[in-house]
Amino acid sequence: MKPKKQKIRADRRAFLNTLGVSAGIAASLPAISFLSGAKVYADDIGPQGGRARAESSERIRQEVAERESNVRIPDHQDNGDEALYPSKIGNYSKNLKHDPTTGEVDPAAYQAMIGAISTGRFADFEALALNGHFGSADPSAQRRLVNPGSGYAFDLEGTDSHQLKLRPAPKFASAQEAGEAAELYWMALLRDTNFADYDSSALAQAAAADLSKMSDFRGPKEGGAVTTKTLFRDAYPGCTVGPYISQFLLQPCNFGSMRIDTRMVAVTPGVDYMTDFASWLSVQNGVNTPPIPTSGWAYCRNGRDLTHYVNIDALFEAYFVSCINLLGNGYFANAGNPYGRIYDGGAGRPRNTLLDPNGSLAQVGFGTFGGPAVLTLACEPATRALKDVWYQKWLVHRRLRPEEFGGRVEVNRLGTRHYPIHGDLLNVSTVLGNVFSKYGTNLLPMAFPEGSPNHTSYGSGHATVAGACVTMLKALFDDQQLIKNPVVPNPADGGQTLIPYVAPSGEPPMTVGGELNKVVSNVSQGRNIAGVHWRSDAAASNLLGEAATISMLKDMRQTFSEPFNGFAFVKFDGTPVTI
Repeated sequence: MKPKKQKIRADRRAFLNTLGVSAGIAASLPAISFLSGAKVYADDIGPQGGRARAESSERIRQEVAERESNVRIPDHQDNGDEALYPSKIGNYSKNLKHDPTTGEVDPAAYQAMIGAISTGRFADFEALALNGHFGSADPSAQRRLVNPGSGYAFDLEGTDSHQLKLRPAPKFASAQEAGEAAELYWMALLRDTNFADYDSSALAQAAAADLSKMSDFRGPKEGGAVTTKTLFRDAYPGCTVGPYISQFLLQPCNFGSMRIDTRMVAVTPGVDYMTDFASWLSVQNGVNTPPIPTSGWAYCRNGRDLTHYVNIDALFEAYFVSCINLLGNGYFANAGNPYGRIYDGGAGRPRNTLLDPNGSLAQVGFGTFGGPAVLTLACEPATRALKDVWYQKWLVHRRLRPEEFGGRVEVNRLGTRHYPIHGDLLNVSTVLGNVFSKYGTNLLPMAFPEGSPNHTSYGSGHATVAGACVTMLKALFDDQQLIKNPVVPNPADGGQTLIPYVAPSGEPPMTVGGELNKVVSNVSQGRNIAGVHWRSDAAASNLLGEAATISMLKDMRQTFSEPFNGFAFVKFDGTPVTI
């Protein structure tokens, strides 16, 4: 009996031999890659009918499933903190019961959570509340854990969540964690400073100088130092070019007949949360909190605005709006699009030979390689990416949230416990002194009353979805074309209008790929500015999302009837790739 793989390939050859397209017609058609390298012709896939069509669909699915099943399952390693510290000071424990003096998790409650994670059973997670392991004495006021079951779920497209990997998070006592913590405290202090004012802000200058002193800070630098230009940004291509906020979060666009005004609901400036131990402990125990108050409208100007955007966004919102902007403003398709450079929208207009010299003479894309397909695909990676990162969150890493780390810093300051916090934060950085001067505490001031969501820190869900959806957009659009009509919020009216952006002399032009990368950075760093994630949560998760979408593109590559040579784009590390 032949092995499974040989049988599939033999059946495929037999099936292809039954296709009834004349040799004369086939010879005139462009060859495309189908299944495992067998060459057939574009028209061969279309006219299949009856059982032949069903068997073709089955074979494509078998081939994709077989390829995905052969992806090596990696060795998933955490950072070792959970085994190192019996008190679990380096791990997530929000919602569980905590010691009222130190804020350390109740050992029995933590072990019960690990027990539920080990079985993955819905009922065992329910038992955490039923058996008194949650922190609130009032069940009606108790917040709940967010979707641990997603980490066990399967998906029918792309590589399985258990076959993708995140490197271990920084250790609790490491210099890298100290550098990231210092950045988070500076982010909190600078929430109400407009990004456009960083160059002239004494506080932003102090933050850049302070982070430059950290022995293992991994944010972008100029000449080996953090500057106000690189402050709170990422090193992906284009992320340090132009204004802090991406054009795709600023420029209005048309969604059919509706106008999308990208002004956002603002929140009251100068209001931070969890800056006393009692409120911090209450949130750690899972007690419910009131919604954040809002005040007016503005285009995104500062960290406070950005944190609110990423607090209540529909998770793929930024990328859907980016896609609408790209389609509506005439940005060109990826060069591999078989119908040409222009997304027609289904109207079937005549080809513009000046703009689209190599486009199809007779056809436009729609359900494939067209507007509806693109809008769907822009959002499609979101749930796949979430399943990928939820596996990492709950079943592998269980890293503590920054607010939990801030609790350790405060308890250490009070002398109640002495924790192995790296000296870069305690002795080199000046940020804790600045925070204490303003708040009278070393707790991390939070942008939201509820602090972080009730799931673990590493990786970041927002950052994973950002990496996944933007990778899809870069695969669908020409990421090298220049941005049209860049704008910034008008400082004269408090960000109520937009004005043209005038680039400084010598600054490189903004590109579609760069501004899409900047969307990823804005969303990811916006979560950090809120205090709910670490820089390394975001950086690792962006790459996880990118890997998830690349695996989807490989699966999709098998399904098209058009002559297609692959999706080409530039990855976050600057590497060109074709899928």
